[in-house]
Amino acid sequence: MNAVIHRFKGEYFYKNHLQIHVSRFTEDFEVPFHSHDFIEFNLVAEGKGFHYISNQVNPVRKGQLFIIPVGTPHVFRPASTDTEHQHLIVYNCSFEPTVLDELKSILVDSSLLRFIEELKDTGFGLDSYDEDGTIEKILSSMHREYSLLRSGSETFISTLLIQLIIAVYRLQTNVKQGTISENLQFEVVIQYVEQHLHEELTLSLLASNSKWSVRHLQRLFVRYTGQTFGKYVQNMRIRKSCEQLHHSQLKISTIAENVGYRHLESFNSAFKKIMGETPSQFRTRIFI
Repeated sequence: MNAVIHRFKGEYFYKNHLQIHVSRFTEDFEVPFHSHDFIEFNLVAEGKGFHYISNQVNPVRKGQLFIIPVGTPHVFRPASTDTEHQHLIVYNCSFEPTVLDELKSILVDSSLLRFIEELKDTGFGLDSYDEDGTIEKILSSMHREYSLLRSGSETFISTLLIQLIIAVYRLQTNVKQGTISENLQFEVVIQYVEQHLHEELTLSLLASNSKWSVRHLQRLFVRYTGQTFGKYVQNMRIRKSCEQLHHSQLKISTIAENVGYRHLESFNSAFKKIMGETPSQFRTRIFI
């Protein structure tokens, strides 16, 4: 890697009064080897490539997490110059170290406060993976909010940053302990449900994909969601359908299929039961 190190300053990236920058960047060979005066969280979202950090080079894949402290030179590179077919996309969340000091004032967990102090000086990531998609989900929400900056966005992004730091802290704790708790394993199940809402979902299927029996999964759904499996899936499908009714012009029948309903009548009935109105009425009301 070229010994010339460029220095990136956060002030060139931040919007409004935010000292936070969030991007979803397709890596190339144009960005120089660089350091920066801010802390940066990097999560590989798609593809493969390499991450050059100081004097090391590491192959990277989807789900790999890095935390780059102030002053540490690094750069991502895709695996091939044929980026159209072998791309590398990375979420970047950058923020001033002073942002951590501001967040400390509202946090009470002593172990979390120590972790925040470590973030200022220590880089993590070579053994950290977002196995259940929790970190990607938070970063996706941050990126969407950052791109649409509106009333309340600064506060919303700050709360998401807190969620991100807590999620990373938990991930690091699990890595150090060499264990994965039951609730974290259940999060993988929930992630699977959310990603496969358009398909047929049964407890038997989830049991075959996990180490638990159907009966134990039933208990876990009630314990961690406060709902039975059937109720949870139904509520999740209706929530996802509301998002599509709001943010797309898709036909209602298409949205019903997208969230796992094969019959429009069943979708309309479930929607009205939960929302108190039909999908058509909901869509009309939100666009008035």
